[in-house]
Amino acid sequence: MARRRFSLWLATGLGVGWSPRAPGTMGSLLALGLWWPAGFWGLRFYAMALAVVIAIGVPVTARAARILGRQDPPMVVWDEIAGMGVALFAVPHQVLWFAVAFGLFRLFDIVKPFPIARLEALPGGYGIMLDDVWAGAYAALLVHGGLWLASGAH
Repeated sequence: MARRRFSLWLATGLGVGWSPRAPGTMGSLLALGLWWPAGFWGLRFYAMALAVVIAIGVPVTARAARILGRQDPPMVVWDEIAGMGVALFAVPHQVLWFAVAFGLFRLFDIVKPFPIARLEALPGGYGIMLDDVWAGAYAALLVHGGLWLASGAH
């Protein structure tokens, strides 16, 4: 029973996913707060933390989905936490760039451009996690492209 509660607590982003409105957005906002201090840790440590969050997310989200009896329950937001971590990877520690990454991540998570919708169909925790990780990768690519254009280095 305690293990079940802990899995749900973790998968729902410390309970944030139970928000009655926009649980994915609430989980993404939580992720901003969780990843902000990680920006001070250096890229190597950030990458290791991100890998752990993703690796833990596959079994945790799969277990939560089984407990809740749904394939990809909206209250499970660990995937948003991981996806935002990807979106924020190596982004300057500035509110503007974090906000841009947040907006792009939410856009890609909702619209699900190719191949995100296909990834979502993968079984268990892989489908729950990988669509958000991919949405985060799309957001990161655009943020870093914007940084490159803003730098005038082209």
